[in-house]
Amino acid sequence: MSTISSLLSASWLRSGSLLCVGLDPEPAKFPDRFANDPSLTFEFCRDIIDATKDLVCAFKPQIAYFAAFGGEQQLERTIAHIRAVAPDVPVILDAKRGDIGPTAQQYAKEAFDRYGADAVTVNPYLGYDTIEPFVERGSVFVLCRTSNPGSADLQGLHVEGEPLFLRVARDLTTRFGDSGRLGLVVGATYPAELGEVRQVVGELPLLVPGVGAQGGDADGVGPAMTPGGGVVVNSSRAVLYAARDDGFAQASREVALATRNALADVHRRRPRSAS
Repeated sequence: MSTISSLLSASWLRSGSLLCVGLDPEPAKFPDRFANDPSLTFEFCRDIIDATKDLVCAFKPQIAYFAAFGGEQQLERTIAHIRAVAPDVPVILDAKRGDIGPTAQQYAKEAFDRYGADAVTVNPYLGYDTIEPFVERGSVFVLCRTSNPGSADLQGLHVEGEPLFLRVARDLTTRFGDSGRLGLVVGATYPAELGEVRQVVGELPLLVPGVGAQGGDADGVGPAMTPGGGVVVNSSRAVLYAARDDGFAQASREVALATRNALADVHRRRPRSAS
């Protein structure tokens, strides 16, 4: 399996995009065409993928939005569709798994064997040994400084003179950074911290949620960008639910295009020698 670093490097270059579309299907928010029907989740995701596949560097399906209504098979179909119509676009399974070794091995099988993801999000707070089963089988994005308001409750605690999220970033880079299989999750809602993490982790890819509905913006992501790209900037709700009428897919494309262009503009304005 190719590493996430190599896949993203190729995707950034090919697509010219730093945008990732998150697939968080909520039937209550579906366009009228799908009539709040969970059984049509695949069809909804398919239309979003088809409308945006040339505008993204990755897709990020969130497993809970499928599993909540027993839609795991629809998730399988959704990822299979991405492979069919956009085979060069990496798939990041947003599962935030975290458990001890034998259970982590099963979660890794789920992510990489059942769903065929290129990377999976994982939680580091059971210890770094719980990440190893995932890195042995594929690639990970490890939660570091998440976009939710309560993230500082733990991630902001100081450990030996620095916030815990920076300690996590430093330790993970030391342990797994040379593998090409490591990325970190850092929210766009904390732009200053994005820059701090970038200084610690070098060229590692950062998955950046929080742009759009959560209040983050393209300018705030700038400090985390690298000359080659460096960031996978996720937008979910703003893209998925841009409209509810029959023009929903085109509306989603327009939002995705505007977001991609805004990120590209910030990237162009970044000094080429800066990280």
